[in-house]
Amino acid sequence: MAIRKVGIVGFGQMGSGIAQVCAAAGFDVVAREIDQKFIDSGLKRIDSSLGRVVKSGKMGEEDARKARGRIRGTTALADLADRDLIIEAIVEVVGAKREVFGELDRLCPGSTIFASNTSSLPIIEIAAATKRADRFAGLHFFNPPVVMQLVEIVRALTTSGATIESLQEFVTALGHTPVVCKDTPGFIVNRLMVPIMLEAVRALEAGVATVEDVDKAVKLGLRHPMGPFELIDYTGVDINYHVANVFFEEFKDPRWAPPALLKRMFLAGHLGVKTGRGFYEYDESGKKVRAAQ
Repeated sequence: MAIRKVGIVGFGQMGSGIAQVCAAAGFDVVAREIDQKFIDSGLKRIDSSLGRVVKSGKMGEEDARKARGRIRGTTALADLADRDLIIEAIVEVVGAKREVFGELDRLCPGSTIFASNTSSLPIIEIAAATKRADRFAGLHFFNPPVVMQLVEIVRALTTSGATIESLQEFVTALGHTPVVCKDTPGFIVNRLMVPIMLEAVRALEAGVATVEDVDKAVKLGLRHPMGPFELIDYTGVDINYHVANVFFEEFKDPRWAPPALLKRMFLAGHLGVKTGRGFYEYDESGKKVRAAQ
């Protein structure tokens, strides 16, 4: 099917970024949040992002204005009933995702494709809350979606070939690059990256090196654009803690268990850039200041 109208559930950093990418590619977008203040914050985030894109010369002012005009916010889930594709980008809690999709399943026609932006949770477990498991897949964008070109399309055991084909065409129309993978923990990228980040935390706990030196070594020695501690802080200590728990629950292997330090930082609320403190400290603009003491 041709996807023209897109719904986004969750309008935080990821949801607003996905909405911007879709609107810039010409899709009509309705974004739903639970409170108007979150819609306002998401739209403000998009306005700032579009301003930076225009300033960089990658988009003209008129095109940016048209893209912004294709995005509408709502607090009513029913306003997504006419969408061809709905992408969920809410908290990484399987129960919350199942609840949202269960309600959407009653609201939307059978032709609507559902997709979750989860980075680690089993797609089939979420899809089971609906009666359209054949039209349900993972659609994992990377942060920030406006910059990161990769999108993992996750095929559950029940996902139809036609659904995968439609999502591949959709992602390509965004100007992004799709890769298709099985519904396994971490999919492709996180399955490879999470062990590196967890081992970096364990190395810090063991006194192998400082936060700064581990990050320097990975960036200069492995040519990664960010060090593991920078990446954990950027994506969120809480997200990485939850992802590690998902892996451990699946594999029951101690190597996948969240290190004690990561758990304590999560419990302390030191979640990285979004709270101003993680493995590094950050100023109000989110700029890294120093390694946390």
